[in-house]
Amino acid sequence: MNTGVKYDTDKPSWTLMPWEQLEDVVRVLMHGAKKYPEADNWKRVPDARRRYRDAMHRHLIAEERLDQESGLPHLAHAICCGLFLMWFDDREDDYNMRQEA
Repeated sequence: MNTGVKYDTDKPSWTLMPWEQLEDVVRVLMHGAKKYPEADNWKRVPDARRRYRDAMHRHLIAEERLDQESGLPHLAHAICCGLFLMWFDDREDDYNMRQEA
């Protein structure tokens, strides 16, 4: 009997993701969705890149492990801010490509 073939060598290996820790990031997003007027409020914040970069650094240098307001890890908040920045970067690339066309 022949062995099956699967061409997935260069595809993302999602099994490497520490899912349990990622759940805290999702909880941060849920906290923000309750705290602010809309779930995607973060997409419309003025001067968002600077403000989320500042927020990310505040969470990274926090001396305690958990954020006092949310009760969630500061690192999860920092990762959330980093994801927001990545999202804005992706949109910037799209915007620049449209401008060059």
